[in-house]
Amino acid sequence: MEKNTYVSPLSERYADEEMKRLFSPDFKFSTWRRLWIALAEAEHELGLPVTQEQIDEMKAHADDINYEVAEVREKIVRHDVMSHVYAYGQQCPSAAGIIHLGATSCYVGDNTDLIIMREALCVIEKKLVAVIRVLADFAEKYKSQPTLAFTHFQPAQPTTVGKRATLWISDLLSDLENVKFRKSRLKLLGSKGTTGTQASFLELFGGDVGKVRELDRKIAEKMGFSDVYAVSGQTYSRKVDFDVLAVLAGIAESAAKFSNDIRLLQHLKEIEEPFEKGQIGSSAMAYKRNPMRSERIASLSRYVISDLQNPALTAATQWFERTLDDSANKRISVPEAFLATDAILNLYVNVSDGLIVYPKVIEKHLLAELPFMATENIMMDAVMRGGNRQELHEKIRVHSMEASRRIKEEGAECDLLDRIAADPAFSVTRGELDKILEPSRYVGCAPEQTEAFLSDEVAPVLAEYEGEDIKAVSINV
Repeated sequence: MEKNTYVSPLSERYADEEMKRLFSPDFKFSTWRRLWIALAEAEHELGLPVTQEQIDEMKAHADDINYEVAEVREKIVRHDVMSHVYAYGQQCPSAAGIIHLGATSCYVGDNTDLIIMREALCVIEKKLVAVIRVLADFAEKYKSQPTLAFTHFQPAQPTTVGKRATLWISDLLSDLENVKFRKSRLKLLGSKGTTGTQASFLELFGGDVGKVRELDRKIAEKMGFSDVYAVSGQTYSRKVDFDVLAVLAGIAESAAKFSNDIRLLQHLKEIEEPFEKGQIGSSAMAYKRNPMRSERIASLSRYVISDLQNPALTAATQWFERTLDDSANKRISVPEAFLATDAILNLYVNVSDGLIVYPKVIEKHLLAELPFMATENIMMDAVMRGGNRQELHEKIRVHSMEASRRIKEEGAECDLLDRIAADPAFSVTRGELDKILEPSRYVGCAPEQTEAFLSDEVAPVLAEYEGEDIKAVSINV
């Protein structure tokens, strides 16, 4: 790799080879050639003077792209598509005259973009399933582990570690549904011509509208699509790019939420992301175990979410049937959104698959707050033994305020239970209070909710992908 020129970190450090391949020059230009072959085949089948020999010659050079010829030509004509038409024609001299017949640049450019986005969504879909699978196992394992829940990052009613994980999974299920929907809605542009009217093809087919329509259908079928967009300008609507990147931004939102939770939990020393044996947490503080992978998820997610502004602005500012102010932006914003989302999901799988849980710390934090949360139960038990609810409520209030004051002002341990046990109005021993404070009594239906969610919502989704080849992911740094 050259060290004296800029290289995108998404290619060098973060994204997987599979996603990088989809946005590579090889995949792009070989797809252009497959589209030119599909066009030639369809035109041949519909009676235009395109021979099988010409098609065979084109097929023979579909993948051995003569980049040098195209690059030299582009410096002369300043047009990437015509440069590659020329380069392809150099390799296929008998077919040179029919390559790109009747088409405009967007025939290869836009159709290729749609093909790449659909393939890239397939990669994203599989990685989403991989994350859901890992988190489902985690939720099952810790479905009954009580933990302190938070609202406003203030201690609230307890939940379980597994139940909290279902919140992450629920977001991902929504993302997966959006990926599947958006993928199913992608169509091919087809052969629409310079302003979307297909005028050049109508001329080629001697005014036969039926053959023009059949050309679209045939090309779509050859390229693996069931349909084309019914109407367009020269390009497909740039709202398509926005719709696709909105799905990626949604995944980034879900991942960022997860990463923030993990970073906060790591601060509390309750749950940590994986930490390699030789990993350095800080260049200055050797003892530190910084949540660097979760931080990277947050960082990349911020990029993907903000990148959504690009297709939004592009779609909003297109003029009539075509302007070219979309091209340079699309070349950057769409590939990098996919590459960054790919990197995010790699990290998400890696972190969630290696989460380290510290039950003793979790229990310590829970028990430090539980006496305050249990006061209602303590008061009700005292009432059942003949106490006065109003009097007991006032005593609980006074004891709670004093215990809280000592914790905050003096750094003391919570002595609320000792205060209640020493108050004859409650007629309860410290041992009896400890039984009341069994954490599992305060998690509500969290274990049952987790079980039901995993069996009713998650298991059917995972079953859909049981036979899918979902490869293990890795992170480079």
